Amino acid sequence: MNLSAAASGSSNPPARLILVGVRGFGEVHAERIARLSDQGLVELVAAVDPGVVLDPPSIYGVDLFGDLAEALSAVGPVDVVVVAAPLAAHFDLATIALTAGADVYLEKPPVASLDDFKSLLRTELETGRVVQVGFQSFGSHAVRMLTEDAYGIGSLVKVSAVGAWARTVGYWTRSPWAGRRSLGGRAVVDGVATNALAHAVVTALAIGGCRQLDDVETVETDLYRANAIESDDTSVVRIQTARGSQVICALTLCAPVQREPLLYIEGEQGRATFAYTADRVQVDTPAQGRTEVTPRVDLLENLLAYRREGAPLLVPLVSTGAFMRVLAAVADADEPVRVHPRGIQWEGEGQDRRAIVTNIDHWLEQAASTGQTFAELKVPWAHRERDTLLVRAQISKTEVAVYRDGRGTISTSSPRPYLHPVRTRAGVVVSAHHTADHDWHNGVGMAIPDVNGSSFWGGGTYIHGRGYVLLDNHGVIAGEPPKLEDEAFSQELAWVGRDGSVVLREQRSVGWSDIDEHSWRLIFESRLHSDTGAELNSPGSKGRIGGGYGGFFWRFPACDNVEVFTADARGEDEVHGRLAPWLAWSADFAAGPGISGPATIVIAAPGAATAGEPWFVRVRDYPGVGSALAWDRPKILDPGAELHRRFEVALADGRLTEAETRELAGELSASRS
Repeated sequence: MNLSAAASGSSNPPARLILVGVRGFGEVHAERIARLSDQGLVELVAAVDPGVVLDPPSIYGVDLFGDLAEALSAVGPVDVVVVAAPLAAHFDLATIALTAGADVYLEKPPVASLDDFKSLLRTELETGRVVQVGFQSFGSHAVRMLTEDAYGIGSLVKVSAVGAWARTVGYWTRSPWAGRRSLGGRAVVDGVATNALAHAVVTALAIGGCRQLDDVETVETDLYRANAIESDDTSVVRIQTARGSQVICALTLCAPVQREPLLYIEGEQGRATFAYTADRVQVDTPAQGRTEVTPRVDLLENLLAYRREGAPLLVPLVSTGAFMRVLAAVADADEPVRVHPRGIQWEGEGQDRRAIVTNIDHWLEQAASTGQTFAELKVPWAHRERDTLLVRAQISKTEVAVYRDGRGTISTSSPRPYLHPVRTRAGVVVSAHHTADHDWHNGVGMAIPDVNGSSFWGGGTYIHGRGYVLLDNHGVIAGEPPKLEDEAFSQELAWVGRDGSVVLREQRSVGWSDIDEHSWRLIFESRLHSDTGAELNSPGSKGRIGGGYGGFFWRFPACDNVEVFTADARGEDEVHGRLAPWLAWSADFAAGPGISGPATIVIAAPGAATAGEPWFVRVRDYPGVGSALAWDRPKILDPGAELHRRFEVALADGRLTEAETRELAGELSASRS
């Protein structure tokens, strides 16, 4: 297919155009460009996609480049750049195009952060060029007619959106950024409200008279995930507009049957239902009941008409400000809460496997009609509690750790207090919680898979010969408010089993202090006491070779170039199961859109080594380390007995040399003694 056919039948020369992104939705744009090329309106002069390598390097009849700047240099000035690339690249690509003097057609969402959005608006003004955002529903005549009350439903009372789509595991594994909140330290925010059903959100906002940044008063989010992803796949977003109206969006990608998204527009004199994917409006008022399908304007054609004759842009960048406020609220919210596993059914196999949330169609309609969130509706699978932040540890007025009560953890992930986020002196985040792969992996704390039959770890329980089975055996660790000191706190905790009995009592102490301008010390001390006796088990003590986790555990965020070592062992295979007084973890941390970078963590626990408790280490499957109380046999606590463990940790910015690490480990041991 040659998209650079000569223009014909036009008084204006065709707009010279570059397509960025040639696969996925880029193929849809390629077909559109081909049609416009046949009409003499555009000439495709280059294509760009760093992820596609062809021999020869050409596609759609033009040269294929790996870089937009390189393409612009090769083909000379262009009029329009169409960007159908991953969201994380939108800002840089649009900036390059505008600066080169081109107008931009930018796929939705426009950019990944409010800062990028505001910066791109400034670049528009500075260059005199424009950005049209690819929210296709704005091309529907129905959006304007509903906004202007052409259907006679009266002054707006409320707008709600209901979106019920179904997505498979393959959808979430289709690319590195799918289902991620961040990737490589940059925001991605690929969730139901911000990408898959973003049209439902932005169209509801527009009809509610809410387009620009200042049109939004508040945004409330209630985010959940049934799939093993970072982002939300089932959510309610509630927006209060500056004009006093409410917009509520109830959305899922876990429906039993996919349905077309619907907007419900309630006026003082009637109601309209808008199916924006089909441009169909159903009107119900005392005077009439009718359905009509309106025309739609193609947004790329609209951009070309703007260039030729000054036609108003339908989706200028500034008109997506309200949506960007929603995207920012979702990005800034706590991680989506896991839907209770017993509220999820799974259908299909392999990449076609998909999650179905119980009664989700009913709850979406309830949220839309009442204006309430899932939590407010007390939906059975929606966990309603959220963490309380109990202590904020600071060194030189810089926050280095937060201690939370864990009440935001669902029951099958064994709620318990833990530290997160933990940061270096430079702000690099070195802990993670509620991870996509293991919702029960929470920051830095104590967790044991089996205490007298109750799980204080979370997830499935290991049964030899059967593997992991989700049982109704999860406990809770809770306690009194921490007692604060200068740079420390202590807390009395009760480990409450599934039957309500207290199986362990814990006295926990956490302290922190300065080492130097690049590092600080964390002390985590736990005294476990059993009144009646306790048996502590792990998968390892039940027969799973190498699965002896349980005790002190630290879950790291995504890491690259990991080095894990002790004084006499290096690498996951050697360190895992090793008895050693200290362990070091050095890596490039990429925790999210915040500060990422290299850091080294040194954990000293000579008492655990003396007690015969080796290190548990994971690098390939996920990044985490811990001390194993019951590596390959149960740990027995007699009635009235106490188990005391102390962990001294140094957190340093940068990658320390082996000599520096050994010196730091020695200082920790000296401090302990």
